[in-house]
Amino acid sequence: MEFIEVLKAILFGIIEGITEWLPVSSTGHMIILESLFDVKNCYSEAFWSLFLVVIQLGAILAVVICFFNKLNPFGGKSLIEPERKKNKEEKKKIWMLWAKVIVACLPAAIVGLVLDDILDEYLYNSITVAITLIIYGGLFIGLEIWNKKRSFKINTTDELTWTHALLIGCFQLLALIPGTSRSGVTILGAMLLLCNREVASEFSFFLSIPVMLGASLLKVVKFLIEGNPIVTNEVLFLLIGCVVAFGVSMLVIKFLMAYIKKHDFKVFGYYRIVLGILLIILFLTGVMIA
Repeated sequence: MEFIEVLKAILFGIIEGITEWLPVSSTGHMIILESLFDVKNCYSEAFWSLFLVVIQLGAILAVVICFFNKLNPFGGKSLIEPERKKNKEEKKKIWMLWAKVIVACLPAAIVGLVLDDILDEYLYNSITVAITLIIYGGLFIGLEIWNKKRSFKINTTDELTWTHALLIGCFQLLALIPGTSRSGVTILGAMLLLCNREVASEFSFFLSIPVMLGASLLKVVKFLIEGNPIVTNEVLFLLIGCVVAFGVSMLVIKFLMAYIKKHDFKVFGYYRIVLGILLIILFLTGVMIA
């Protein structure tokens, strides 16, 4: 594997680790990088479709570790303190949380299975990304301005109802369009339902676990069923990307949870709009193709 390819894998891992958890669209940024580096000339189209999804597994592992205590219904309080057992009430709350996460995943899982190939063919492009970046950037800014007049009523994930979970899952459907941001749209939906920023972000993170695992499994199965060859360089490229995405995700998740305790999401809205406009300018000037 050439050194330049190692650097590319590291760069993709860094961008995945940063953008997966910030509400700025990881898929959108991946499409931009893909266009800039013209990677499809270096790797098969089938592998690249697989890579863009499976690289998220590294990011998922970071969520599991960062929120181990809140997500683990078995054993001790944490990996560091396994001897401190959870009581029945704590375990029950965690099982209920997982059940609500599964309910929230159902809408996107069903629609995603049906429309996966269609969405990839018609919407997986930089123009779609530019438009959705701008639209949802404006929505984030507008919502945060509106939030100044409202008070959040849901301040812990335990307070989320089954209805809240299902509605957030319906918002997640919008993330099937590239550039929307899965974390961004679920956070927006949760905040519209009067969840505070911390609860909205945490529940969005938890949703990512079954969503990304399911999407990765689907891509791997399709890749193998279609008889695509397993190439050593491609496997190494994917592994490097996953490892880097994991390490960066650990830092970004901790940063975001600390950031939102004192700040709102408007800065991410402004970033999305600026990036979207920049992409449109690059298209119009011929610097970047759709």
